[in-house]
Amino acid sequence: MLGIGTLLAAHAITAQGATKVDVNEQNPQALGFYQRIGFAVTGRSPTDGQGKPYPLLHMALQNA
Repeated sequence: MLGIGTLLAAHAITAQGATKVDVNEQNPQALGFYQRIGFAVTGRSPTDGQGKPYPLLHMALQNA
């Protein structure tokens, strides 16, 4: 049985064409989740979008 997160991500991918996501580097559960559904790390930023010191991992859907 699929969880709600997997179902929501699948909808975002199929209905909205989502192929990229940013994940807080300090959140290993989120990183693992996105890796399990087919995303891979493509880059890193030392700060978040507001310039705060929360490093982000940039991820892209493989085979997209």
